Amino acid sequence: MISVISSSWALMLGMMLLMVGNGLQGTLLGVRGDIEGFTTFQMSLVMSAYFVGFLGGSRMAPEMIRRVGHVRVFAALASFISAVLILYPALPNTFTWFLGRAIIGFCFSGVYVTAESWLNNAATNENRGKSLSLYMIVQMIGIVGAQGILVLADPSGYELFVIASVAVSISFAPILLSISPTPAFDTTKPMSLKELYRISPLGVIGMFLLGGVFSAQFGMAAVYGSEAGLTIGQISLFVSAFYVGALIVQYPLGWLSDRMDRRVLIMLASAVGSAGALLAIIVGSYFEFLLVSAFLIGGMSNPLYSLLIAYTNDFLDYDDMAAASGGMVFINGLGAISGPVLAGWIMGVFGPPGYFLFIGILMLSLTGYAAYRMTQRSAPSVDDTGSYAPVYPGASPLAVEFAQEYAIEEAMAEEEEERAAQM
Repeated sequence: MISVISSSWALMLGMMLLMVGNGLQGTLLGVRGDIEGFTTFQMSLVMSAYFVGFLGGSRMAPEMIRRVGHVRVFAALASFISAVLILYPALPNTFTWFLGRAIIGFCFSGVYVTAESWLNNAATNENRGKSLSLYMIVQMIGIVGAQGILVLADPSGYELFVIASVAVSISFAPILLSISPTPAFDTTKPMSLKELYRISPLGVIGMFLLGGVFSAQFGMAAVYGSEAGLTIGQISLFVSAFYVGALIVQYPLGWLSDRMDRRVLIMLASAVGSAGALLAIIVGSYFEFLLVSAFLIGGMSNPLYSLLIAYTNDFLDYDDMAAASGGMVFINGLGAISGPVLAGWIMGVFGPPGYFLFIGILMLSLTGYAAYRMTQRSAPSVDDTGSYAPVYPGASPLAVEFAQEYAIEEAMAEEEEERAAQM
């Protein structure tokens, strides 16, 4: 791990600052929207715009990088992000915030693609898994750290927006000033969604449902907190609990997934997540139980993203894994776009508990579908399954390809060891 840090510390530091800026602006908008008098449905539209832009950026960023290069794309997108963050408090209306969120989603997607291509280029076969793990840890630390910044200033002023803008602006310095060479850039043509569904129905349906769950966490948690009457400090802790849960539970679930039928683990994890949502609906008026609920939901839903990718890989040839990654990210993005809108509509009907009702329905649906799929075909042997690689649900297609490369390398290494043992 020390060798990974020494070779990529600039990139990791830059990504952590990026996540601070992105995590802060998402939570801050949810709080500021309530101060500005936005309705829950208006805020749901604003929050969904990020995922519209992110999905578009993930498709367009590779071509932008091929045309003008990594550094120019990086610098241009950074300028747009910083500008939009400053404009939010100056132009508080639904249309400008929707447009700003879409632009920021597009820009962050391009930034992630660029940074992750650098990370992939710097990694070797020996340290690729450690690089992935460190990358995910850094992302989570950035998001959790951003929630602590929320209590440092009045969300009705400009200061917090300025801090988010500065964090993003500074994040590019260590990356662009590092001595790492600009990598060659190429991506794999995505597999068709029809073919992907034929190979892994659970992977496709699960990814779509998880997109809604993740976007509700990332986009609507602060909106829920404001509607439920939580203080700024409580909202900060509440949002952090989702990501602390993800960070703590990710690796135990990953260890288990390599040693049992992954469908059983998918079913159990989603059932625990839905139980966490039910807990919040029943006793959410007690803040301590609300934190437990957020921890359970985040701890189950975020690792499920990597788990579904690993499960889908079990039915793919090595040559098809990278191609499948683009389709999986696209399906997750479709679910993420619809998630905040549906959550906002349900909250408009049922009040703040509708937030957890929405998440509970999605998690319970995944539980039921995983149980159904277990009756449709037998599970592959544990000895024949690939390796679990941790990936953040908001990752770009390139990061998922990166994880796929790691899974392929691990599987090929295991096959070589088995052949050597038989000789």
